[in-house]
Amino acid sequence: MPHTPDTSDAPEDDDGLERVRAPQPVYYAEQALLGALLLEPRRLADTGTLTAGHFYNHSHAALFTAIRTLPAPEPADHAKDTAWLTKVLEHARPKARGLSASYLHGLIQFCPQAKHAAAYARMIRADHARRTLRLHAERLAHTAADTTGPNPTAATLIQADALGRVLDDLAGQFAPHPGSLPRTPPITAVARHGSEEDLDEERCLLATATAYPAEVQQMRWLAAEDFIWPLHAKLWQCVTTLVHRGDMVDPVTVLGEAQLRGLITDALTARDLMALVSTPAGSPEYWGENVLRRALLARAHTVATRITAYTDDLANTPHQLVTGSRRALADLNALRTRWHHATSPVPATRPARARATAAPRAGPPPTTAPPAARLSR
Repeated sequence: MPHTPDTSDAPEDDDGLERVRAPQPVYYAEQALLGALLLEPRRLADTGTLTAGHFYNHSHAALFTAIRTLPAPEPADHAKDTAWLTKVLEHARPKARGLSASYLHGLIQFCPQAKHAAAYARMIRADHARRTLRLHAERLAHTAADTTGPNPTAATLIQADALGRVLDDLAGQFAPHPGSLPRTPPITAVARHGSEEDLDEERCLLATATAYPAEVQQMRWLAAEDFIWPLHAKLWQCVTTLVHRGDMVDPVTVLGEAQLRGLITDALTARDLMALVSTPAGSPEYWGENVLRRALLARAHTVATRITAYTDDLANTPHQLVTGSRRALADLNALRTRWHHATSPVPATRPARARATAAPRAGPPPTTAPPAARLSR
């Protein structure tokens, strides 16, 4: 029977003519189910918890609503006339004016087996789960990328919580099965890019951490992987290694640790490294929270991209989508736990550590970074 697929985003051939995009498999499942219900209304009992909101096509959703709303006809009467079909059409047409009597009869002809209505309903619910998960992943990605709001981190974590609730709900709707992990190839990690301000803040952290190692002892919530620039991550490891070993920390001892790790090269001279860790400004915790905040937002965007890739792969079952997405979200939650430790107030039972307020921008080192720091980006 003829169908009317959406062509609003259809690609074009080289000659500029628009090609009609083939409908998704769920389109045919919706047609088959509606055909089964129009042919044998009693099959509505086989659709379980299916609602009009599960449908991808608006007209199909309107028809399903009409079928569920109107009393089912007697089988004998339904076999003799089309009165009930006419009522269904009249009920659905105000919400889907493109519907016609011929389309309803075409749906009946298209249905392979009315007794398979339950299977068609499962396909519709599975595709709705895929679309729902993709929508929430896109919201998470968009929120993580939008830093214009008053509190991007809180907004991102709210979206992550919403995504987690969706996963919990879907987990209860679809039974587990062997091979629960998605078969989608892992996405290629995208390198993080930072601004000049991000560069300055990471440099400020390294310098203040070198100047105030006692505060670094309390900053186990910050990891080398949170830094944008690999050189800065390695230097942070140098500082924290000295601190946790109980060694003396100053620019020279950091230089010595960096030398042992093979960081001193023609590209990064001893003079460059000394300059990098010798101009403190503000508090290590202040700069550390900024670094961690950016890492959390970047991780949220990566997780959202990963989940979106799972939903784009039609070979994944709902259970595989849930399992893979939960694992992806766990990566974000691990960083979120560290963020909570970084930003939680100090318990009243312990004396609060002195925490300096960040100095004005006149305090940080010059905006022109040492040559080696620039090369490390």
